[in-house]
Amino acid sequence: MTLLDAVLFLPLAGFLLMLLLPKEFSRNTALILSLLIFVASLGLIAPYWFASPSGYVFSTNVGWIHSPAIRYHVGLDGLSLWLILLTTLLTPISIAVSWKYIDHRVKEFYAFMILLEFGLIGVFVSLDLFLFYVFWEISLVPMYFLIGIWGHERRIYAAVKFFLYTMAGSMLMLAAIIYLYNKSGTFDYVGILSQIETGRLVFTPKVEMLLFLAFFGSFAVKVPLFPLHTWLPDAHVEAPTAGSVMLASVMLKMGTYGLLRYCLPLFPDAARSSAPWVAALAIIGIIYGALVALVQPNMKKLVAYSSVSHLGFVVLGIFSFTQAGLDGAVYQMLNHGISTGALFMLVGYLYERRHSLEISAYGGVATPAPFLAIVFLITTLASIGLPTLNNFIGEYLVLQGTAQAHYTWTAFAATGVILSACYMLWLYQRTFYGKASEGVTHHIYDLTAREWAAIVPLIALMVWMGTFTQSFLPPISAQNARILDTTHRLKTERVQLIAPEVSRGR
Repeated sequence: MTLLDAVLFLPLAGFLLMLLLPKEFSRNTALILSLLIFVASLGLIAPYWFASPSGYVFSTNVGWIHSPAIRYHVGLDGLSLWLILLTTLLTPISIAVSWKYIDHRVKEFYAFMILLEFGLIGVFVSLDLFLFYVFWEISLVPMYFLIGIWGHERRIYAAVKFFLYTMAGSMLMLAAIIYLYNKSGTFDYVGILSQIETGRLVFTPKVEMLLFLAFFGSFAVKVPLFPLHTWLPDAHVEAPTAGSVMLASVMLKMGTYGLLRYCLPLFPDAARSSAPWVAALAIIGIIYGALVALVQPNMKKLVAYSSVSHLGFVVLGIFSFTQAGLDGAVYQMLNHGISTGALFMLVGYLYERRHSLEISAYGGVATPAPFLAIVFLITTLASIGLPTLNNFIGEYLVLQGTAQAHYTWTAFAATGVILSACYMLWLYQRTFYGKASEGVTHHIYDLTAREWAAIVPLIALMVWMGTFTQSFLPPISAQNARILDTTHRLKTERVQLIAPEVSRGR
C-alpha cells in the first residue's frame, strides 16, 4: 500500500466513521479527518522536490474484477499532483466555512463532504477507465445531496438539473469506454495508450472522431463549456457555501483534467482537427460568460458566470497544442480553484450576515467590515489577473501559447480579461463603497477568527502562486511536454503510414 492509496481511502474510511458517530462529534471529527488527509497528501510532493519522474509515482496496479478485466490501477503524475492537493486543501476549508451555517442534518452534511473528497481524489488518480468512470459517478452523489438538502429555495430543481446534465454526458463516455474495451481487451489506460502508440490499436478517422466526441461531450458538460453551461448558475446559486466552493474549485476541473488526460493522448488526430471549433466555443464562452456576469444582480450568479469565462481560457489553452498554452491551462485550473473558491467563501460570509445574495442589498460594507473589504479586494484583483497575483500567470501563459498557434484567437480571448475587470470591480464598488444603509450597519460585522483561519491560506496562495510560479510549474510542464510529444508523434506516424498508400493509389 502506497501513500497515494492511503490518501485515497482515508476519506472513505472517514465517511464510514462519520455515519457511526453521534452527530455531536461530526463537526470536529470531519475537520480533524480532513486536516489529517491534507497533511498526508503533502507527502505526495516528495518525488518532485529533487527530480521530475518520467512516469507515474506511487503506482498501484492489482486485479479487482476478473471478468471483465477491471483493475485497481492508480498513479500520480505532474497533471494530477496539484489537483489532489487542491482537493485536500479545500475540503477542511469548506468544512470550517460551514461551521455555523449548517444547523440541520449536520452529521450527514459532513459525511457527504468527506465522501465527495474521496470521489474527487479517485477521479484524479485513476489509470483504469472503468475505475475512472466509477469515481466520476461517485463524486456526483454527494454533490447532488449537498445541493438538494442544504441548498436554498430552488435547491431541488438545481440538484436535479445538475445531476441530469452530468449523467447525460457520462453515458456518452461510458459507451466510448465499452467500445475501447472491446477493441483493446483492457480498461487499463496505460495499456490502451501503449497499444495506440505501437499501432496495435488503430481507429479509422470516423471512429476516432466519434470516440473523441463521446469523451469530449462528457467533459464539456463538466467544464462547463458553452453552450452546455446552463446548469452551473442554478447549481451555484442554490448550493450552500461549501458546495459552491468544492463545485467551482475542484469539480469543474474534472472536465478540463479529462480533456488533457484522455481526449488529447487517446485521440490526437481528432483532437487536433477539432481544435478550431473547440477554440471557437471556448472564446464564445469567455466573452459570453463575462458579458452575462456584467448584468447579474445576484452575487453568486455573477461569480458563476465568471467561472464560465475563466474556464474558457483553460479549454482554449489546452486546444492551442503548445507548451505554454497547456502549462497555462493547468496553472489556470489551480488559480481558478483558489481565487474563485475564495470568492464564493466571501460571498458566503456576506450571506451569513445579511441573508441576501442581491447586490442591491449591500453598499458601504467597508465601513463596518474593513478587513472583510480588504480580503475581498485582494481576491477580486487576483480574479481579474493583477500581476503578482495568481491568475495573471495562468492567463498570460494561455494567451502566449494561443498566440503561437493562432493570433486571432488571442485577440478575441483577450477581451475577456478586460471584461473580467469590469464586472469584478463593478461588484466590489456596489457592495463595499457608498453610504452604508441601516440594514448593513446593523447586520454586517468584520471577519471572525474562524473566518480568518479559512481565508488566509487562500490569500497566501494567491500571492505565492503569482510570485513563485516555479514552485508549481516544473511537474506540470514535464507532463504536458509528454502529452504534446505523444500527440505529435502519433500524428506524424499516421501521416507516414498513409503517405505510401496514397502514392501507390496514384
